[in-house]
Amino acid sequence: MIFERTLLAGWADMDFNSHMRNSAYLDKCSDVRMLFFEENGFPMAEFRRIGFGPVIKSDHLEYSREVQIMESLRVTLCCTGLAEDGSRFRLRNEIWRGDGQLAARVMSTGGWLDFGARKLIKPPEALRAAMRSLEPASDFEVLPSSIK
Repeated sequence: MIFERTLLAGWADMDFNSHMRNSAYLDKCSDVRMLFFEENGFPMAEFRRIGFGPVIKSDHLEYSREVQIMESLRVTLCCTGLAEDGSRFRLRNEIWRGDGQLAARVMSTGGWLDFGARKLIKPPEALRAAMRSLEPASDFEVLPSSIK
């Protein structure tokens, strides 16, 4: 499944040039990721309770069209890579303007951080299953494990 949510480009998302600031694109993508985890049994409170959560190693952001204030945005989420043990993932968000034009694409690579040990871990099976439920992109690949 491709996960998607509709969000709004609000006042705090704008920059001096009167269009959406670069870090706001990343914020929208993070929000959609967190909504996906929440809807699949892992709200932020659950991550705190079990002592680990997602950590992003890198983001790559590519712009296509400007986004203006109060514009409706459709933000999609799909999986472009996953380690067999679930310890590493690569996700792609696309941000679509209200007129249907692609505004930006964000590729994020991450893993799962144990809050106490401060090291990467493999997630429980329920979370691996949730990650596998995301639509695999046409360029999906199996990633190496983050566990050494």
